[in-house]
Amino acid sequence: MTPQTANPSEASSPSPTALERGRAIVAQLNPGLEAVLAERYDEMVPDFAETLVEYAYGRLYSRPGLDLKTRQIATVAALTALGGQTGPQLRVNLEHALAAGASRGELLEVILQMSVYGGMPAAINGMNTAMELFDDQDAEKA
Repeated sequence: MTPQTANPSEASSPSPTALERGRAIVAQLNPGLEAVLAERYDEMVPDFAETLVEYAYGRLYSRPGLDLKTRQIATVAALTALGGQTGPQLRVNLEHALAAGASRGELLEVILQMSVYGGMPAAINGMNTAMELFDDQDAEKA
């Protein structure tokens, strides 16, 4: 039996939906991501951006058990091990990992570690993606 609140006006506000949780995480990691995805994909696949934000960020990234930095490091590892075809997603998730508190050194170590599991070519592609991102970030600061 679920406990009832005696006075409905005293009820706590409902917990955020998966979409709301996802949008909060995206706002922290990459403000504007949903809009970019919507502009690129939603005409051909309606609600693609919202679905990705709701599912990936609102249902998976928001789960208890791992902090956001650890989840992003795991994502970087997986995308690196999958190889070169994931370069664009790897770059975005490297940015997200940095926004979540990972250091450049930690990310390079994760990429190197994936040479055991994805092969040296996958690690080289991952290193190249990371180095390009870091160079771009440094150039923006200069």
